[in-house]
Amino acid sequence: MSYTNTFIRVAEDCPEETGIPPMSCRTLPPAHVIQYELLINEPYKYNHEELLYEVHVRHKQIPQEVRMNRKEEIWNELFSRKHPCLRASLLPKRFGWGVHYNADGKIALYGKESPEYDYFTSYGDEAVKLLPAMRNKRERG
Repeated sequence: MSYTNTFIRVAEDCPEETGIPPMSCRTLPPAHVIQYELLINEPYKYNHEELLYEVHVRHKQIPQEVRMNRKEEIWNELFSRKHPCLRASLLPKRFGWGVHYNADGKIALYGKESPEYDYFTSYGDEAVKLLPAMRNKRERG
């Protein structure tokens, strides 16, 4: 699912008060670490599908030559099944990062402590829809 003009707030039960960089001891970094690196280093470069593709090929360690020669095949195979949106990512659920989709659907991250996060969640542009990240734990009812 791809959004435009949308800001995903940090999850209500996120344990962090600021955006913290996710880290991993694993040799192969998990998806949320790759997402973070891509979005922090190149804000507003990727839309949701482009981000999913780039995370996939990096996570699977698909060589650059194979990516270039088989991009359409890899893309079609990847998107033959559904994928969760960034509301379910550990970045806004656990690590304190808000996710902004601009008018073109390109994505950037903002730490919970940042002026941009405050702007989008407090004063924001009426054209920007606010959505909560998914909670870490289900509410018991």
